[in-house]
Amino acid sequence: MKALSIVIVSYNVLPFLEQTLYATFKAIESIDAEVFVVDNNSTDGSAEMVRERFPEAILIANTENTGFSKANNQAIRQASGMYILLLNPDTLVAEDTFTQCLAFMDAHPQTGGLGVKMIDGGGNYLPESKRGLPTPIVAFFKIFGFTAFFPKSKLFARYYLGHLPSNETNAIEILSGAFMLMRKEALDKAGLLDETFFMYGEDIDLSYRILKAGYGNQYYAGTTIIHYKGESTKRGSLNYVRVFYQAMVIFAQKHFSSSYAGLLQSVIQFAIYLRAALAVGSRIAKNIFPALLDGSLIFGGMYILKVYWENNHKGVPDYYPPDFMQLVVPSYIATWLVSVYYAGGYDKPVKPVSLVQGIVIGTFIIAGITNFLDDYRFSKALILLGSIWAIGSMFSWRLLLHFIKHKNLNLGAKPGFRYAIAGNSSEVKRVKQLIAANELHASYIGFISEEGEAQQEAECLGSIAQLPDFLRHYQLSELVVCADGYTNKQAIDCIRIASRYQIRIRTVVPGSNYVIGSQSKSSNGDVYSAPREYQMFRPEYRRIKRLADFLIALLVLPLSPMLMWATAKPLKLPVLALQVLFGSKTWVSLNPIAKIKHKHSKAGALYPDDRFTNANLPTIERINRLYASDYNVTADIELLLKAFRQLGKR
Repeated sequence: MKALSIVIVSYNVLPFLEQTLYATFKAIESIDAEVFVVDNNSTDGSAEMVRERFPEAILIANTENTGFSKANNQAIRQASGMYILLLNPDTLVAEDTFTQCLAFMDAHPQTGGLGVKMIDGGGNYLPESKRGLPTPIVAFFKIFGFTAFFPKSKLFARYYLGHLPSNETNAIEILSGAFMLMRKEALDKAGLLDETFFMYGEDIDLSYRILKAGYGNQYYAGTTIIHYKGESTKRGSLNYVRVFYQAMVIFAQKHFSSSYAGLLQSVIQFAIYLRAALAVGSRIAKNIFPALLDGSLIFGGMYILKVYWENNHKGVPDYYPPDFMQLVVPSYIATWLVSVYYAGGYDKPVKPVSLVQGIVIGTFIIAGITNFLDDYRFSKALILLGSIWAIGSMFSWRLLLHFIKHKNLNLGAKPGFRYAIAGNSSEVKRVKQLIAANELHASYIGFISEEGEAQQEAECLGSIAQLPDFLRHYQLSELVVCADGYTNKQAIDCIRIASRYQIRIRTVVPGSNYVIGSQSKSSNGDVYSAPREYQMFRPEYRRIKRLADFLIALLVLPLSPMLMWATAKPLKLPVLALQVLFGSKTWVSLNPIAKIKHKHSKAGALYPDDRFTNANLPTIERINRLYASDYNVTADIELLLKAFRQLGKR
């Protein structure tokens, strides 16, 4: 029997999984342990990475995403350890984390489950390191914000046991699934994870069953780990809120009376709708605010110009009819704003040249159209003056906000930062090249090393013991800690120190092409990697592709009664055209087998390899990567013409 079995369930978090496994294997060097990795059908090459870089890990590669509970149970059934640890794939453990935890468990035989102190990638303490039982009243206080407003209250912050100090070991009720160490005999009595929970809530349920089996759960403050958070869970999404709260309903129905469960379900459903409304409203407001402000400023300016032109050049007040401000000017504004959008004026960072290009193109469009509409042909001077005002107003408020935020007038310049690297000199050179390849406008200050020879190099700033001085003196924005030169525990300490100075810490393991970090529990993990630019995902090409999809759908939809008979599934053609028209699908998308993962990917009616028959896997991957790398809209049109018959087959 092994002393410890570690189970890591992973889904599309390759850079973080690589570091987690590197740290884990360093931490079990003196322990008789086994490590399971259950990959839930990742498309980012996670399973291949595990096979190549960590052959000693026991890999279970699922062909579908089975969910967190079922995947953990797959490994637990094969595990032979006296203790079972469920560990998230976006964590970083110290070299002595496991030995300390096992020693504590050995000394406290009535402890069935153990959690540890967790911090996020920005060095902030994660309150879910210790939790209380989510009874209806506890859940109510959590859902409606009382816990956040009174984080230390024994009454209102019971969900996170906020009244218990984070630096003291204490008995708790609920463990976090990110680091959940369990005694095997306690797990045998409590049972495996409940597979009713697809994701979230299963750790609450299992923790409670461990308590009901007669064991205690402990929060152990003697060691600290990093849980990057946000990366494996995408906690900021509305989907997370919905799934998490519904998991709480399942828990209540399982363990509480029907009346309590019904009350909690009603409260949670209301909370889901409220959060959904707030999230959607916030997202819409954030996305359309720049355009709304631009439109409002242009409209106001056009009104002032109209009045001025009437009084000083036409000599007749109200010379222009009401339609001018009610219909014509809004049409001008809409044309300008759409042109600015397609010119890239609403991309980040702001590009002043794109604002100018958009307004100029829009002005030509307006001038051309008004020449054909006698009833709406007004002063060309107002169009020209309006375009100048539009450029000036759009540029001015953006420049003001930029100055307030960055204290400079370099609008449109990519934000730069100052960074240093902690590690051996050879690894420092490799990481410098990796960061430079990302074209981040970063200023390299020097490196920190414990090596005697390296200390003599001009770029060496000193040793890690002087870190606080470096952070203050050099005004660093980022520090990259290399695992080959420093221990994981030192990296964790660096993150805690840097958090006091609002400095980002990133880590990189030997031989990895990923420099990773995360600034808070709600932000997605941030990765510098050896970049590969896929043209189809650049903002300007995404807009062109969407416009082409829309226009083709407008053409196909009315002609579908005739065209549908030329396709593999005739009745699907009008449905496809509608889906593309409203943006839920695209005419051509990447074949999922190509394993090119991007947040802007959509399901498609055709794949780039559909023009070929009996293509093998390497060929399909190569075709799709070429399509993504060298994308242009004519490729979609050509594929639609050549593979039109295959529409509707998927």
